[in-house]
Amino acid sequence: MATRSAARSTDERGITTAEYAVGTAAGAGLAGLLYKLLTGGFGDKLLKLLYDHVLGLLGIG
Repeated sequence: MATRSAARSTDERGITTAEYAVGTAAGAGLAGLLYKLLTGGFGDKLLKLLYDHVLGLLGIG
């Protein structure tokens, strides 16, 4: 059984690497999507709305 256990742990090493690769690709895709949203007209409106809301909460705006 020791041989079987050792073979199983060796086979699973690549799975961890693949999970990191998928997570990295997903993170890069999400970052690209957020960049496109926030640098366009929608992002400008959203940031202005948030800024005005915070100033309103503080009683400044």
